[in-house]
Amino acid sequence: MADSRRSRKYARGGFRAGRLVFLDETWAKTNMTPTRGWAVRGRRLLASVPHGHWHTTTFLC
Repeated sequence: MADSRRSRKYARGGFRAGRLVFLDETWAKTNMTPTRGWAVRGRRLLASVPHGHWHTTTFLC
């Protein structure tokens, strides 16, 4: 049993789980703006959206 634990520790490189950092990459596009939304009953929904400037923003978390 001790030998299998030792070999597992060697296989994972001796990393400690508390020191691992996970990165997540995602993106958003300016042309993904919804064309419909919610407003108070009887009132028109007014909002500004980027028009004609199609950009992609990539970020890491």
